[in-house]
Amino acid sequence: MTAKLNVNIDHVATIREARKTIEPSIITAAVICEQSGADGITVHLRQDRRHIQDRDIELLRDVVTTYLNVEMAATDEMVAIAAKTLPDAVSLVPENPNEITTEGGLNVVGNFENVQSAAEQLRFAGIFVSMFIDPETDQIDAAKRAGAQQVELCTGEYAELTLASRAAHGDGRQKAVEEVFRISKAAKHATDLGLIAAAGHGLTYRNVGALAAIPEITEFNIGHNIISRAVFVGLNNAVKEMIDAIS
Repeated sequence: MTAKLNVNIDHVATIREARKTIEPSIITAAVICEQSGADGITVHLRQDRRHIQDRDIELLRDVVTTYLNVEMAATDEMVAIAAKTLPDAVSLVPENPNEITTEGGLNVVGNFENVQSAAEQLRFAGIFVSMFIDPETDQIDAAKRAGAQQVELCTGEYAELTLASRAAHGDGRQKAVEEVFRISKAAKHATDLGLIAAAGHGLTYRNVGALAAIPEITEFNIGHNIISRAVFVGLNNAVKEMIDAIS
């Protein structure tokens, strides 16, 4: 079975917020993605509101007909917003105010009580809970104990290793193969625990295929590469091309 694709449309909002205007419309982007075959829409409501805004979540909840996944930090403020707007899923992610993008997985082991509390409140509200973590056994085990129903395995290291500059020199290609094996083992461990396994971060049309071949991974969350491609071929075609790359 082909894994699902949730398109992250944060960077449509990034363009909009560059001018603090009303376009491009994130709602239009969500509709185009769904019409192009995406299985869901993902957005990250960051604490600094650098792209997605609170109102966007409310509007998307009214418009998205497939699956709305909201990434957010495990804070009281964010949990309250989720409980009010009721997305289909919340993905708990780490946040560093100085980072350009998410730099790695959520440390569930080191923040267990806080993460567990957020998960309990979200599940009480009827929201599906995912946790974005590194592909490590201890983090997967902790996510299960904390109440996750899904883990999204961070593919940042794999994505970095598959950049042309890394893959073409030294043992970059071999390390990428090893990272695929590590992600595969993590996905199997997660499913053995009864968790759903997803993956995402830095994935592109060129590198997603190796991970799409892992049967335990049933969902991908991909954004930047799709929006970048859309600049040249349009969002409709960009989404379809990623679906083809996964399948």
